[in-house]
Amino acid sequence: MNFHVLTLFPDMVKDGLYTSILKRAMDNGLISLNTVNIRDYTLDKHKKTDDYPFGGGAGLLMQADPVFRAYEAVTESIAARSTSRQTAEAENASTQDAEASAGRKVRTIYLSPQGRTFNQRMAEELSKEENLVFLCGHYEGIDERALEEIVTDTVSMGDFVLTGGELAAMMMIDAISRLIPGVLHNDFSAKDESFSGYLLEYPQYTRPEIWHGKRVPEALLSGDHKKIREWRQQKAEERTKERRPDLYAEYLELQSCKEMLMKNKLLYRDMIETIDRGVAKLLYKEEGTVLLYNRAGEACQLMARDAEAGKRALAALSEAPDAIISHESFMDEVLRDFVCKDGAAYEMCPPCVQMSYTRKELLPAPKSDIRLLTEDYAEIIDENYDLLSIDGIREHLREGRLFGIFEGEVLAGFAGEHSDGSMGMLFVFPKYRGKGYAMELERFLINETVKRGDTPYCQIFFDNEASLRLQEKLSLYAAKGNIRWFVKK
Repeated sequence: MNFHVLTLFPDMVKDGLYTSILKRAMDNGLISLNTVNIRDYTLDKHKKTDDYPFGGGAGLLMQADPVFRAYEAVTESIAARSTSRQTAEAENASTQDAEASAGRKVRTIYLSPQGRTFNQRMAEELSKEENLVFLCGHYEGIDERALEEIVTDTVSMGDFVLTGGELAAMMMIDAISRLIPGVLHNDFSAKDESFSGYLLEYPQYTRPEIWHGKRVPEALLSGDHKKIREWRQQKAEERTKERRPDLYAEYLELQSCKEMLMKNKLLYRDMIETIDRGVAKLLYKEEGTVLLYNRAGEACQLMARDAEAGKRALAALSEAPDAIISHESFMDEVLRDFVCKDGAAYEMCPPCVQMSYTRKELLPAPKSDIRLLTEDYAEIIDENYDLLSIDGIREHLREGRLFGIFEGEVLAGFAGEHSDGSMGMLFVFPKYRGKGYAMELERFLINETVKRGDTPYCQIFFDNEASLRLQEKLSLYAAKGNIRWFVKK
């Protein structure tokens, strides 16, 4: 992730961000910070960047031209850096994809109290960008014509006014950076934080056990992981209800959806996990019908009571997701004919069997050498796995979602977790088959998922008998009825 800050005070931004966790992330190449002094792009010999506003009024206004010139310099440098990468990947991309990429405007954020209020959902959305440009105003703001030319998002920190946009930009950069894989030591630490799943974070304690006469809660000292999870969940709910009733109301809505889904928890395991893992956005709900958006997987998941209820749920979509996952066969014809409001249509993939590991016990630990894979393995994975683009594979590797099994220093196979949370991407090279490596890889994935408190699940094409048998050997249970992926045409 590359952050570019257009400002009159670059040292303020650099001094504030180049420290602690963010400094380590910059030093490790996980994020970069480019501060651009707008004064360097004025044509005025005195480096003047402001003037009085037309029509009168108190204060000065930043001029359009220096701001625009600074922006042009940044976007030209971004384009130059990406040219070599785009050229290398051009053979794997369609002409249409290349044109879309070339014409896409860099996300440029103007910090202003007049914008949308920044929150964790926005941080998650922006963390998926490769480049972000922040425009920091001062005085009475910036000439509107420059904003019209370059700004894609106007963002506020809240209903108050700062002397400039620098502090706001620094807050956003900090919040976004910690969602970049590898920035935090524990890549799962963001999962249990405030606002994940619409709950504030539970209270936390460290040594000593007694301080000023106050004891650490017994549940946290018990060593019983179930008791600890229950205590933390209870305290998170209590704290959210007390401090943020608005968030708590959204949490309760999702929990009422989960109650409906739990009536057939094997069939709707993917939707239940989307809620439990804190990545669900509720788009539509009525009795027996739920439409969720999985923010991590960028796909919708649909439970429908009947075809008419399913149609009503789909009508709530204002923008077309990359995919819609249907759990009832009576929706097949509806989804084949469905056209989203933005004109997108869908085609059906082969049906899948959804399988879940419902136990809380860990399986016997794999005896093989299994390691987290780096981007060095992107090409070899791309040659053997065709359900993801090379860019998608690289993203999975950056996010720590792919693991390899090794014989010595030779990769024998790989498996991982899809962005929606399901296990998959399992492949063992022909030379190494028959050695139990597929089972070793899946045991590893199941144990890692259970350790972090989630339920492992996977979606297997209905005619992949070898994989279905493997899941059964690993104590995964199959849902009655198939699920269907409808992908955007």
